[in-house]
Amino acid sequence: MEERVIFLINKFEAGQMVDAEKTELLNFIENHPDTVSGEILNLLTAHDLVHAGDDEMDIDQNRWNLVFNKIVSVDQFKHPKKASIYVYYRWAAAAVLILAFASVFIYKIRERQHVFTTDIAPGGNKAILTLANGKKISLSDVADGDLIKEAGLSISKTASGHLVYNVVNGDLSVIGNETNTITTPNGGEWQIHLPDGSDVWLNAASSLEYPLNILNAATRNVKLKGEAYFEVAKDSAHPFVVETEKQKLEVLGTHFNVNSYTDERATRTTLLEGSVRVSSLINSSEYEILKPGEQSVLSAQGIKINAVDTDESVAWKKGYFMFNNEKQESILRKISRWYNIKVEYADEEAKDVMYYGTVSRFDKISQVLHKFEQTGEVRFEMQGNKLIVYKD
Repeated sequence: MEERVIFLINKFEAGQMVDAEKTELLNFIENHPDTVSGEILNLLTAHDLVHAGDDEMDIDQNRWNLVFNKIVSVDQFKHPKKASIYVYYRWAAAAVLILAFASVFIYKIRERQHVFTTDIAPGGNKAILTLANGKKISLSDVADGDLIKEAGLSISKTASGHLVYNVVNGDLSVIGNETNTITTPNGGEWQIHLPDGSDVWLNAASSLEYPLNILNAATRNVKLKGEAYFEVAKDSAHPFVVETEKQKLEVLGTHFNVNSYTDERATRTTLLEGSVRVSSLINSSEYEILKPGEQSVLSAQGIKINAVDTDESVAWKKGYFMFNNEKQESILRKISRWYNIKVEYADEEAKDVMYYGTVSRFDKISQVLHKFEQTGEVRFEMQGNKLIVYKD
């Protein structure tokens, strides 16, 4: 649930919240003040959510103030009194230092930032569903509710942008080997609830092909291009297999992320829960068993296993980009997919600039690029749908 709260706060910052989401966010924080983490509290204050005017939130500002005070009082109750006083003065001292440096820092930033004459909105819920008979449905254009009934299954679209498969009768044997495919364009993402109960989040410029009889199949086989996060329904009698261009994953029930874009040098699989067997399709004898907190990197050199911060791999699903000493070239590949732009380097050295930090996926591209420019390492120019990158 905490992931959902962070997602909603980021939507608020981008001005994309609907009234139902505003109420959902407020209700959760008000009813669960003891579960609000430091990360959420920081986001609340950073986005001025606790000081938002009525025009922004369309709800009583006094209620927001009461909620915020409730969170703070709960947090103080968790600590001994002396510790709370210490924490207060520690943050007060830090605030003085921050204010002292902030004015100079902001002046420097504003001095060197330029205004983008072209701006691009972030991506959103966009996808094409291809049925077994070849018919294509634009999911972003059709109304919410039931879309179609196909071979014992009902397919519906929810208001929050999910595609849901439900079994309407117990016999799916008539389906045979028929498949559906869901495809997201650049600037699109979608969530699918499969007939076996598994959930898949599809990132931009990706596709997932899956059998309609996945519930009864001896092996639940799906094919992925691009990137997706999986929460696989447990079924020890029917392994779940994800096949990409270069690898095969075998699981029983687990949470994991797969990045297999063709323009990336390696295929990365990050495990959050359970166990996954990663096999190379280039060298069939090569495989590794992943444990939670590990990432497999399949490249021309084989499979390598690394211990990683899993938050970085699934940040896109939560509504933000996370970079951990990542090169500009790699970052801008992600940016180009989400904002549907082309990237051109005026200076090749700009590709190797490294970044560490987090950026909301709900910001317009100008806001994202300004944050990179603040390092003083690079400069950007938008020409229509093309981003030109300069090394400062």
